[in-house]
Amino acid sequence: MKPDSTRNEELPIYESLVRERGDVVQEARVVSEETQHQATQALHGVTSAGHAPSS
Repeated sequence: MKPDSTRNEELPIYESLVRERGDVVQEARVVSEETQHQATQALHGVTSAGHAPSS
């Protein structure tokens, strides 16, 4: 059985997609962390400045 060599090599297809479309995985990670932070604040009763409460 041959070891998985793609783990140690660069992934040219992924890199070209990142150049063309942006790093969607990184963007999703940032949004996820922001959402988690906002949810934690909401659970603790902290409101964000600049957001009006919905009626």
